[in-house]
Amino acid sequence: MTLNLTFAVLCCAGCLLAAVAPLADAAGGGEKATPAPPRKATLPDTPAGRQFGAWLKALNAGDRSALRAFHAGAGAADPDRLAGQDVGLFERTGGLEPYSVTGDGDHKISAILYARLPEAWLSLSFAVAPAAPHPVVGIGLRPGSAPPEVAARQRRLPDAEVARTLDAYVQRLVAADAFSGTVTLAKDGKPLFSKAYGLAHKGYQVPNRVDTKFNLGSMNKMFTAVAVAQLVEAGKLRYEDTVGKHLPDYPNADVRDKVSVHHLLTHTSGLQDYFNDEYMKTSKDRFKTVADFLPLFRDKPLAFAPGERFGYSNAGFMLLGALIEKVSGRDYFDYVREHIFRPAGMTDTDAYELDQDTPNLAFGYTRSAPDASGKRAWKNNLFLHVVKGGPAGGGFSTAADLVRFAQALRTGKLLRRAESAENLYSGKVAAGGGGGTDDRYGYGFDTSLVNGQRVTGHSGGFPGINSNLDIFLDSGYTVAVMSNYDPPAAQFVANKARELLTAKK
Repeated sequence: MTLNLTFAVLCCAGCLLAAVAPLADAAGGGEKATPAPPRKATLPDTPAGRQFGAWLKALNAGDRSALRAFHAGAGAADPDRLAGQDVGLFERTGGLEPYSVTGDGDHKISAILYARLPEAWLSLSFAVAPAAPHPVVGIGLRPGSAPPEVAARQRRLPDAEVARTLDAYVQRLVAADAFSGTVTLAKDGKPLFSKAYGLAHKGYQVPNRVDTKFNLGSMNKMFTAVAVAQLVEAGKLRYEDTVGKHLPDYPNADVRDKVSVHHLLTHTSGLQDYFNDEYMKTSKDRFKTVADFLPLFRDKPLAFAPGERFGYSNAGFMLLGALIEKVSGRDYFDYVREHIFRPAGMTDTDAYELDQDTPNLAFGYTRSAPDASGKRAWKNNLFLHVVKGGPAGGGFSTAADLVRFAQALRTGKLLRRAESAENLYSGKVAAGGGGGTDDRYGYGFDTSLVNGQRVTGHSGGFPGINSNLDIFLDSGYTVAVMSNYDPPAAQFVANKARELLTAKK
């Protein structure tokens, strides 16, 4: 079975549901947890429907032994591993309730689910093998939108009440140890709400602050895309240019001759990723410059023909970093400091190196695999992630700096022409995962249509890392959420803010 939990940028009917008590009010008089919507779904009487019901019953009990028994009874090859994954899903969601379920033949269903802990809507696909005992072969979860009849009941709150409601919501997640980080809500660049939660270092009990620096994950891709757009405005680069036009000695002929800047920016190049076995087996302190990463993927064949489809590729953005260095004549890190961070006023943003001491930097924390008793402890991610981030991700920033970045984009501080910025977040390929409808990927920016409003930005996720920037193009709001916990900690908060800010009544 493959378990695909995708939340970008980072995822029950009747008596089948074990009861999950609503979260207590942890906000000291704040908003109470939103009650779950009425259960409407009836599970189909098919192998997929029956297996889904049995799996959901075990999941919502949070019982590792019951989950193991389910997978073992269904003929899974590794029931212990699958039960451990399911326990992690229960910890993140507090239980799932299906609002609607649609059968796709006997062996696959699709569903809209309500996750009780984050009060969030999820889309699910669930598939089983055709042959008895019908083991589960795929569970896919991604953020979803509230059903239209539910969204129609949501009331648009005044800004001050949005802030109070969002704070109360985050405090409930913190009480369940499901969030640690910072949240900032701004309008036209001016903060309406900014608050820190949890710990930057668990060992020394150092609290997060509103100016704590968190890992960006893949959010650095926005900076790389803006750098490319600046060089296009300067006439030094074109989106149609092939890699070989500027890097004629690049050793992979297919990449050199067939892959364009457009392909790299839209994840349609076919380049394979650099988070491969070679990277995992090598000391991470060997990768600090753009050139250090290129040997990890430059000789690999393309996974598909350029332009054929969307395939998320960190390698593509690392290669964009090499192109930026070539056409600008500057080191990538110096270029973004001078042309993006400085004009935007981002004084707490950089690719800080983890083998050096940087003040007020949050450690990332991820859950360990279950031990013999089923318990999962927190551990830091220092030996998992890059020592120094770069064009594809891994740098650090603060929520305030991300708001400054968004405002600099809006006001022309980073790009001279408004159409240059619009070109970045005009969706070019279907990507999905944004929690709205019409989720598309532009040039280094995700764009979703949420309750009729355009929202652009990017997320970042990795073990112990989850951050998200939402720029509400039609209303002037910006929401920056940064977390040093596993995905989807920040995604849940960002989606709650989307729900509050795009309500129509």
